[in-house]
Amino acid sequence: MLLHRSTWTEIEDFLTRSRTVVIPIGSNEQHGPTGLLGTDWMCPEIIANEAQKTADLLVAPTFNIGMAQHHLGFSGTIALRPSTFMAAIGDWVRSLAAHGFTRLYFLNGHGGNVATIEAAFSEIYAEASFAGRPRGFACKLTNWWDLKGVMRVATRQFPSGHGSHATPSEIAITQWAYPDAIKNYQYAPQIAPTGPIREAADFRARYPDGRMGSDPGQATPEKGGELVAAAAAALIDDVAAFAAEPAVL
Repeated sequence: MLLHRSTWTEIEDFLTRSRTVVIPIGSNEQHGPTGLLGTDWMCPEIIANEAQKTADLLVAPTFNIGMAQHHLGFSGTIALRPSTFMAAIGDWVRSLAAHGFTRLYFLNGHGGNVATIEAAFSEIYAEASFAGRPRGFACKLTNWWDLKGVMRVATRQFPSGHGSHATPSEIAITQWAYPDAIKNYQYAPQIAPTGPIREAADFRARYPDGRMGSDPGQATPEKGGELVAAAAAALIDDVAAFAAEPAVL
């Protein structure tokens, strides 16, 4: 069930059977010469949307702008400051919590978001604690590639050249979902260099085509479909376990 394609009465009805909502979250940033700028928000959205087709999940609109300042040397990247990102996450959570959602599951597609999302959760919990609100409210953050079994599939598909940015696994997922947007490129070197992540000018100098340790040329729509199937199944199980956590009263 997609929140943005539902009416308020349908959401009110959903709340009679579940207090859990899945929020895809990512970033709009460069992903090398063949990776779509939306890759990091598209991957969790694709996986969550696939999962809700076979399970009673509610998927919120995708939070598609994140912490991407180190990619600002590449055209098309859009980034939020940590303070802005945290404030926006807080307002999303407060809005959903006001309707009665008590389990907010963030499915993330960008590693650079993790520290700030966790910090936002800490602020939200502190606010609730100081206000003396009822216990049992919880937020959870999971990277799609950390879902059970997903990296096992990716490692088998890409035993070398997977890397850490513009990876063949994330490129493959977008190829599966958007085959009309597949791009081709002759990489040199085939596997990109890797190293630290700092500010934008340093990143562009170290990684001139935007990749980090990866060979996205290995991606295919078929591999993407296998990854989506594994991730969607694991997401259904993980959300169910999160929803079933007992509230401490």
